[in-house]
Amino acid sequence: MRHSMWAYPWDLQDLGLDTTYHDYNELAGVNGISLAVSYHAGRFLQPRSPKRKSYYPEDGTIYFIPDEKFWADKEIQPLVAQNLHTEGDMLSPLIRDKKQHGLSVSCWTVCLHNSRLGFKHPDHVARNAFGDPGYYSLCPNSDAVRDYTTTLVANLTHSYRPDMVELETIGFMGFDHGYHHEKDGLGLNAEDEFLLSLCFCDHCIKAAQDDGVDALAAKKDVQDLIIQACNREIPEAQFPHFPEQRLECFKDYPALYAYLQWRSQAPTKIVQSIKQAAHPDSKIVVIEGENAWRDGVDIKAIGQACDGVILCAYTATAKKISDIMTETRNLLGSEKYLGLGASLFYDQTPSKEQLSARIDAAMKAGADGINYYNYGLIPEARLNWIKSSIEI
Repeated sequence: MRHSMWAYPWDLQDLGLDTTYHDYNELAGVNGISLAVSYHAGRFLQPRSPKRKSYYPEDGTIYFIPDEKFWADKEIQPLVAQNLHTEGDMLSPLIRDKKQHGLSVSCWTVCLHNSRLGFKHPDHVARNAFGDPGYYSLCPNSDAVRDYTTTLVANLTHSYRPDMVELETIGFMGFDHGYHHEKDGLGLNAEDEFLLSLCFCDHCIKAAQDDGVDALAAKKDVQDLIIQACNREIPEAQFPHFPEQRLECFKDYPALYAYLQWRSQAPTKIVQSIKQAAHPDSKIVVIEGENAWRDGVDIKAIGQACDGVILCAYTATAKKISDIMTETRNLLGSEKYLGLGASLFYDQTPSKEQLSARIDAAMKAGADGINYYNYGLIPEARLNWIKSSIEI
């Protein structure tokens, strides 16, 4: 059974590798570390860092040394975080010392969520039905974006040989992801946010039309629905069974319904491309939430394209987790890896008992592993919650 804890490079730099290995092995009792190697910006509270209590990482950077032979002719290029140059490469020693510290090493890789690259390459970002860019979300139907993510993982796996690569954000990011000081005076409901999340960039329209899908008619449907929402005095649901009935809510709009069914091919193609280019020694899995369909991600198709899936269910009850894991196992089949992403944030998991119940439910439902969120963001005293849950 795989038990891995997500971590940021700056946490390992601040605390030191000796402390990290001790915490993972002795306090948390896990057997793996999932290190962020491609990540986005944010403000992070650092409860245990001896150097600071908040940290603002650079946006859209990588935390490993790229090999130029992989990137010579690529339109979209990665940027190495300044942090790596000043504080050191954390991935290399984790890989080098695996036999010593006994931890499997996974590369936690954020793929399409990259505002730095979005602003630098606006022709390759997702755009809503009105052509407005979502700079934080690269479009999976862009050939250059697919090439970037494929090269990123090819470089990682061939140069470092991690045990696993965990791909985050391989689908279409939602409008409700947020950006910075968001303003909404309308009162968007769930269906409005979903419709505003649908991408109709040039890459999507061309790819859909090449496949015989009328993307322009679907775009017009979405424009009309959003305009209607914007003209209402107060919010009103146009699709009262959304999101429970998922895409079936839109069956009365044939062009839109066809487009929604079609768009899942793009994330699947990205994962297929990544898997084909990756070194065979590194397993490729996808991190998704329990509502992956909103991002245009088909879990069954994704599972066939790679080695498995980690489903994050940070606030779900034990019963809900059991249902989610059972359903996903049926989609993946018995041979694929199935993991649960569990949070140790207090507002999501307020007690050790609640974490234990969730982990127990996942394991009984056939999970192959658990990923815990997140090493540097919780107090040291809470690490023993993991060990207690593993020992149930």
